[in-house]
Amino acid sequence: MDLWIAVTLSASVFQTLRFLLHKVLNMGGLSTTGSTFARFAFAAPGALVLVGLYLWAQGISPPVLGGAFWAYAMAGALGQILATNCVVALFHQRNFAVGITFKKTEVIQTALVAALILGERISLGGWIAIAVGLLGVLLLSDAGQIGMSFWRRIGNRAVALGLASGFFFAISAVGYRAASLQIDHADPLVRAGVTLVCVTMAQTIFMALWLRLREPGQIRAVWAARRMALWLGLTSMAGSLCWFTAYTLQKAAYVQALGQVELIFSLFVSVLFFRETISRRELLGIAFITLSVLALIVVIEP
Repeated sequence: MDLWIAVTLSASVFQTLRFLLHKVLNMGGLSTTGSTFARFAFAAPGALVLVGLYLWAQGISPPVLGGAFWAYAMAGALGQILATNCVVALFHQRNFAVGITFKKTEVIQTALVAALILGERISLGGWIAIAVGLLGVLLLSDAGQIGMSFWRRIGNRAVALGLASGFFFAISAVGYRAASLQIDHADPLVRAGVTLVCVTMAQTIFMALWLRLREPGQIRAVWAARRMALWLGLTSMAGSLCWFTAYTLQKAAYVQALGQVELIFSLFVSVLFFRETISRRELLGIAFITLSVLALIVVIEP
């Protein structure tokens, strides 16, 4: 098995576990922002130690990071914070598997963000794939709300949070990819690891200041939940490192295609762990979004 396949599958598993732990922590008393902070706060120290040990063992000096790196990295970091907040808040609206599926619109929206920011063109087949994904979103938004007007169906809170999470994850992906390309080093683990450390440290500091000013008491609540939050941080660190590494080893389209196994993992978690029921309409919506994501990947030009 090629290394990029192994790390992509590992990333999908870690990401599913991370969102599971997010939901458990959120149900246990942490606010949406507090749960998001726990992810970064407990991931940053581990990432710093792990990457530092790797650089030391390989005899590699820390690379020089320019202004372009920090601009892209911070844009990605802010996008990831906002996206994670949206996903955690979405868990209050819909079940686990549907929430992850809404989040998966990031693949579709990444094409749009890349077109606007990087000037990449989208083919006719790409726009057709996006339309199929939109149909899936509308099917999911209809669950339990038959008879509502069209505008109320697409304007409800669940759809807004889901689409927002996909948009901010798209911003995050484009920012991280661009930042890693600014690091002049051949080792993909160095590029992925250094980017991860810089991003998680910045996210931890920013969110700690935010919570201190806007949600006093949440930092203490995160520390009180440290036994569960520690696992959240470790799965977050491992998943992010795997994703970053996969994108340095293989084309992003292939990584994204294989990463769709996360949808299957999330379905198992939803049914077996949370004992949630998924309706036929929701399954159909998940199927349409999955089809659109895979179709988009196929039509992307190398």
